[in-house]
Amino acid sequence: MTKRKRSEHYVNNKEFLAALTKYREDVEISFIRKYGREPTREDRSKGWDTKSEIPRYIGECFLKIANHLSFKPNFVNYMFKEDMISDGIENCVQYIHNFDPEKSQNPFAYFTQIIHYAFLRRIQKEKRQLEIKNKILERSEYSEVFADDNTVDIGNYSDYNSIKDGIHSKLRY
Repeated sequence: MTKRKRSEHYVNNKEFLAALTKYREDVEISFIRKYGREPTREDRSKGWDTKSEIPRYIGECFLKIANHLSFKPNFVNYMFKEDMISDGIENCVQYIHNFDPEKSQNPFAYFTQIIHYAFLRRIQKEKRQLEIKNKILERSEYSEVFADDNTVDIGNYSDYNSIKDGIHSKLRY
């Protein structure tokens, strides 16, 4: 009987931790060169102005985590999935300085949580925008513009159909 080949994870946590540790050391070295002192906890919480460019491997890990998280059942059917992924990556880059390898040896979990909450914030933002659109349509009495017998007072019929189809598809969800 042959042994099953162990599946590789899409982000290797040990390599990810090593890359983040090296990046943090590089940022601290540049901070020391600029200010002539060790960064304090307050400096770290503010975010550093001496941040160097994030290595490609770390960026790829952020992208892989965000892409795989977007396929979870509670995120899979959203039309704005690309925006969710972008927000997640942006938040990871924004809060990379908050990850402390001395406190946690699991950067995968840390950044997965950041991306997860970025997804939830994007969903809430899109829901608010949809509610605003619906209120505008209700207040403008869209039923007068879109009659059921398809009689149109608008000059360009193709624009009318695209608007009507868009509104009806939004109202179905």
